[in-house]
Amino acid sequence: MAVGVVPHPRYIGRELLPLALVFLAVGISTAVVEPFRSLFLSTAVRADPVQLTVFLIVTPLAGVIASTLVGRLSDRRAIRRGLLIGTSVAGLIGMVLTAFVRDYWFLLALTATATALAGALFPQTFAYARQLLAHKGSNPAMGISTLRTVFSLAWVAGPPLAAVLLDAGGFAYIFGTAAAMYATAALVAIFWLDKLDTPTAPTDSPDDEPLSDLAGPPAASRPTLLLTATAFTILVCPLTLCVQALPLFISTDLGGDATDAGLILGLCAALEIPLMLGLGVLATRIRVRALVLAGACCGVAYHALAAVASTIWVLAAAQILNAVFIAAVAGLGITYMQDMLPLQPGRATTLFTNSFPIGAILAGPLFGLTQHLGYRSAYVVGAALCSAGLLALLITRPSGSASSIPR
Repeated sequence: MAVGVVPHPRYIGRELLPLALVFLAVGISTAVVEPFRSLFLSTAVRADPVQLTVFLIVTPLAGVIASTLVGRLSDRRAIRRGLLIGTSVAGLIGMVLTAFVRDYWFLLALTATATALAGALFPQTFAYARQLLAHKGSNPAMGISTLRTVFSLAWVAGPPLAAVLLDAGGFAYIFGTAAAMYATAALVAIFWLDKLDTPTAPTDSPDDEPLSDLAGPPAASRPTLLLTATAFTILVCPLTLCVQALPLFISTDLGGDATDAGLILGLCAALEIPLMLGLGVLATRIRVRALVLAGACCGVAYHALAAVASTIWVLAAAQILNAVFIAAVAGLGITYMQDMLPLQPGRATTLFTNSFPIGAILAGPLFGLTQHLGYRSAYVVGAALCSAGLLALLITRPSGSASSIPR
């Protein structure tokens, strides 16, 4: 941690304001597109089931590859601000073309290139924030959690906005709005963000060795990083699996309807936002590792309780556990990984954010299994996955500030 006078929180807040605008723009752009991507492909592009499946697999895989390559590049050169601009422009190009083109193969190539590069904007903005907070001598957990909250707020407003846009002007309005958001992110990065020096290892430093010989906190070894990334992938997989199963579970097992499912999902989202901020404050006094482990325990408890729930009210009450789980894992998990690679925030953030698309891919076949076993089994699987992820985190011993008490 930087030594000296810690800046006033209001000053740090002003420093983070442009990044908050970038996160708001990225959040809205993804929130208006993702919920309607399958509908767009099925109706406007007229993709058949096989083409739809291929598209939905290629999209996250290409994003993982692009984000990984960009993350490694960002830690070796002082070009993170330029990468924020470049990935924003890639998103702008991808959304503008998607607004007008309806050829399946062209769109598939586009999603594997421009759209995949645009996906790197999310982790690279977190990496830039980490660098900025470290430069200012501020505890990163609170700032990162606050920015993650802005992204969550965008997802609260995005899907309803997309529904209005779809009704008003069709898919062209949806992708046009997403393009405008990427343009906003690019303009903020060009005119409002400063260029930061990149604290990094020499370019010939082996990837499988910790950076402990460099100035600053020690870094985790490759096995520790891979096991931790695997743990987070296992933990976030139930987020996709159980959201997919929730409406069907409520209608078939609990006697509810789609309205009940919407209310429960909205309740969880509303609880996540203050909890992310609250956990960010706690992270200034309690080890991030302890809070993440506690959140994983809440994930086990939530899915176990949901698996035996007999009424909608029990499921609704359990959302407090679910919200703590999501706030701790999705909010503080970024800081946890960044603390393990203090000199490589781009690589660390990408390792964490890649867990979400990979977890979503793994959730697909698991959801198919629950269709045969009953939708209640989705929560049994979720509890087992959270237990496995918790165990994987427990057996790792991260070095650096991830395992130290904040000062």
